[in-house]
Parts: sequence; C-alpha cells; structure tokens
Amino acid sequence: MLKHLFATILLCISSYALAFQEPKEDTEKQKDSVKKSVFLENLGLGYLPTKYFNFDLRYLVKYNQFEGLRTGLGGITSEKFSEKYRINGYIVYGFQDERYKYSIGGGFRINESTDTWVNLTYTDDLQETGSSKFLTDKRFFSFFEPRLLNIDLFHRHVTKSISLQHKISNNLLSEAQLAISRVDPTYNYTFLSQGQAFTLFNFSTAQLSLQWSPFSKFEFVDNKIEETIDGYPKFTAQVTQGISDVFNSDFNFTKIDFRTIHQINHANESMSEVTLVAGLASGETPITQLYHSYPNNINKETILQRFSVAGLKSFETMFFNEFFSDRFTTLQLKHFFKPFKISNRWKPQLVLISRYALGNMRSIDQHQGITFNTLDKLYSESGIEINKLIFGFGLSFAYRYGGYHLPSLGDNFAAKFTFNISL
Repeated sequence: MLKHLFATILLCISSYALAFQEPKEDTEKQKDSVKKSVFLENLGLGYLPTKYFNFDLRYLVKYNQFEGLRTGLGGITSEKFSEKYRINGYIVYGFQDERYKYSIGGGFRINESTDTWVNLTYTDDLQETGSSKFLTDKRFFSFFEPRLLNIDLFHRHVTKSISLQHKISNNLLSEAQLAISRVDPTYNYTFLSQGQAFTLFNFSTAQLSLQWSPFSKFEFVDNKIEETIDGYPKFTAQVTQGISDVFNSDFNFTKIDFRTIHQINHANESMSEVTLVAGLASGETPITQLYHSYPNNINKETILQRFSVAGLKSFETMFFNEFFSDRFTTLQLKHFFKPFKISNRWKPQLVLISRYALGNMRSIDQHQGITFNTLDKLYSESGIEINKLIFGFGLSFAYRYGGYHLPSLGDNFAAKFTFNISL
C-alpha cells in the first residue's frame, strides 16, 4: 500500500519519476509473484520450502489403526543447497506401537539434460500388506489421506536400495531399482513354500518402471522443460523380479503391474475419468508382496459404525483384508458434473462412480494364519459423491452388488465423508 502511495506522489512531481518508478514496482511485483508461485507449487507438492532444505509435510501428522498417531519430521535438500547432489530422509514415531521408523538417502545427478540421477536409500518402516507402488509415480501429496485412517494390516521392512532415474524423452520416464529387504509381518502369518514354513522373509529384487504420457506437451519455461499440457491417456508399467539365493533371498517370483488413466473433458465443464489397474504375480510369493484391491470399509456391524472418510481410488464397500489376489484387475469409472455455482465460494460438485474388480489366487493353502476370499467373481459397486459442500468436505454413498452382494442388506451400503481441497 505504501509503495502505491509513493508512486502516486512521484507522479505528481514529475513524469520522469513516474517512468523510473513504475517499472521498478512492476519488477518487484513480478519477483513477489514468482516467489509466491514457487512457494505454492512446493506447498502443493507437500513441501515447506526454506533456503537449503524443504520440509516434507507428509511426515508431520498421520493416523492408522496399527500405529495410532504417527508424527515426525522429514525433507530433502533444495537446489540452492546443490543442483547435483541431494540428501533426503525422515524420522517418525508411532504412539500406539511405540516405535521409531526412519529413512535416510541421497542422490547425485549424472546428466542434466536427461535428468538422470543415481539414488541410494536405507529405510526401516512399515508398509501396508498387499500394496503395490510404481517407482515412476509423480509425488502425490494430500493434506489428508482418508484411507490411511482405517488400515490395520502392515508389515515391517528394512530395505536397502540403489536406483537409477532416467528421462528417456519428455513423454517417457524410467526408473530401475535393485533392493534387498527383510520383511516381518506385524500379524500372525506363515508362508509355506517347498516344504518350509516362513514367518520372516528375505527378498532381493530388481525392478524396472516406465511411465508414458504420449499426449502431454512440454515447453521451455525459465530455461527448464515444463509440462504445459497434461495429456491423457497415461500409461505406467512395472516389472519386479525376485531373485532367490542372492544376498540370502528366499524367494524367486515375478510381478507385472500396469495402470492406465484417461480423462475426457466435455464442453459443458464436466469430466469423465477411467482408471484401469492390473497386476500379476507368479512364483513363490508371500502375501506381503501380493495384491489387495484398494478396500476402504471398516469391519464393523452397522453403517454408522463404518462411517469414515472415502478414498480417492478405493472400493468403499469392500472390507479391509477381505480379498487378496496374485492376479487382479480393477476398473473405475467416474463422471464429474459441472459444479453447482451457488455462490463464488460455494460450488459443490456431483460425481457418479462405478467400480469393478476381478482376481484370483492359485494356492491359498500356502498362506496360513490369515483368512481371506478371492475375486474370481466380479466385484461391483456404484455410488455418488457430493463434494465440497463445506470446507472441502462432502458426502459419499456406495452400494455393493453382483457376485459379492452380502446377505444382510445394510452390509452392502457405505456412507462416508469426502474431502477435496486444492491450493
């Protein structure tokens, strides 16, 4: 405000002073705008930036059924610290299991034009059993991770890894990783393999992941390549090979994972989204390395007891630990209607959703101490969401039908909050 007043006084004194002051002010505004844009971009990725170190907001506060409250600190060095080297890590504490978890790592860049990095990491933490991640996934951050609240089936892992990130082209990203892991389930579980009973698992794995975005467009912005058009569909594929008898590894198995996401923007400001995910595991594979199908329903008796928060990609009527598969596929269809403009700030949005899952398990008898079903019949659920009703919160309703329709009518319904907020 004072700068504007000062510029006005100078305008009254002389036109020369105006000519001098206005560009200076515009330059300062541009600098402030750039700083604000960079800050919001980092915050949107879950970082609180400082000069040499960016604090990672993902580790501040979380909650799940095994750890209870989980809190800690983490982050990564900034480009001002070094453009060729980086150090990252975190340390967290779970108040319910009374245990620290941590990770420490670093990387060095060997080619700037292809954004090629070599990374080394040591991690001692928990992972949800049946979860599968793609190495090339962009960093995803949410101020609130709804599905995490209800997860109770974790395994501890100590993992040492070395990876190579390489941009084959602007539209094709790759990452390869070699890892050694020691896995200890936090629940009663025994895996029978070739006459032996395993309760602890040693893995040596090699992974290759590719992410292809053929319809995205890129341009030079501030001497850097930036994605200017986020094009669809996108494709991600990953191969994991478990190698036995290498660094005391016990198991030889192969996993192939695939995902494609497509979005269709309609002329009336509505949007449709299709997500197809598939996975296949062969060989001697404990349940820790197999697949669930993104369940998000608590094992409680009534609808009100199961009332929680809906996830972004999860099956809201599927109970936790109800299904596991060594081969599966899921299809999710969403249609986002044009938001209802009740006021400039209040714009709730209706979303129609249908989800389907199909899978199977070859040798269920190998997995002892845990009870689950297979998805050899088509699992179906459909529902609606009314998002952003107040403070980012909305409501979700889903119904389970088809091959896994339950005898009690109330068990087929799920009613939950939704939470959507963006910077």
